[in-house]
Amino acid sequence: MSRTHVDHKDIAKFAQDKVNLPKAKADEYRAQARRLREKVEKHLKEHPDFSLKKMIISGSLAKGTGLRSLNDIDIACYVSGAEVPSDIPKLLDYIAERLRKAFPNFSPDQVKPQTYSISVSFKGSGLDVDIVPILYYGDVNWYGNLVSQDDGAFLKTSIPRHLEFAKKHKEAHPQHFTQIVRLAKYWARKEKRERDGFRFKSFMIEMIFAKLSDDGEDFSDYPEALQNFFTYIAKTDMRELVIFDDYYSTSEVATVSTPIKIIDPVNHENNVSELYTSSQADVIVEAALDAGDAIDSALSAMTKQDTIYYWQKVFGSSFQV
Repeated sequence: MSRTHVDHKDIAKFAQDKVNLPKAKADEYRAQARRLREKVEKHLKEHPDFSLKKMIISGSLAKGTGLRSLNDIDIACYVSGAEVPSDIPKLLDYIAERLRKAFPNFSPDQVKPQTYSISVSFKGSGLDVDIVPILYYGDVNWYGNLVSQDDGAFLKTSIPRHLEFAKKHKEAHPQHFTQIVRLAKYWARKEKRERDGFRFKSFMIEMIFAKLSDDGEDFSDYPEALQNFFTYIAKTDMRELVIFDDYYSTSEVATVSTPIKIIDPVNHENNVSELYTSSQADVIVEAALDAGDAIDSALSAMTKQDTIYYWQKVFGSSFQV
């Protein structure tokens, strides 16, 4: 198996140049989100009866898995109080109204309810912040009912525990865990553009890598780590139960009948892949088989031109060495 033309260091450089959200940009986004949160916290101190209880940066920015194309960030917004509506449109309007009170300098069009979240736009940077509501009932581990961005249903979750779970795997593979997730997300984004019927949520990708991590996989060699990811999908046909025991016993998980079975690590009742059909699972498997074959061909190619050709089948034409 030859790595003369493209090796780990070349994939790492490609990731740095084309895949990753630049550190300066990530720091800028985090600072902007932090200012937003701090302003709400200041308002909370001045208005202790205010229904917004806590705001936490979540999603790929918080976990370090954001791609270069990132142009919005997620903030979980915990709300509590007898007057808080449970009807989704009314809840979004309710939170938007209170955010406008917390940010009186914002114009009305900068705080807009969307289908399942509230968008806060910063005119200077053009950054959009998606405020995702969570109905909170005082749980010490910050469990609450999140408005799902998939279908608007309420899902029990704990954002601090999700971030703790992500941190555990980042610490097990410093630098490499987040990087290999970003590379797989970049591949999935390319497949979504090019392959009919392909969908593969970033969170599901993260959970597969978390499982591989718990199973003892080493992610320090990116061609090998990617190949192991695609091999896992192909061997399991995307039908193996993915489950974790960090915050509950695996025996608490009921029988799962959906084709893809990836269980939320902080809520044993939430199958994060529940809405995926058999045909969608098959498309993921087909894409993984093609990517795995391309990597095999790239690692055995005799010329640099052929090697790059096969890696472009994985990452698209932006891959150059």
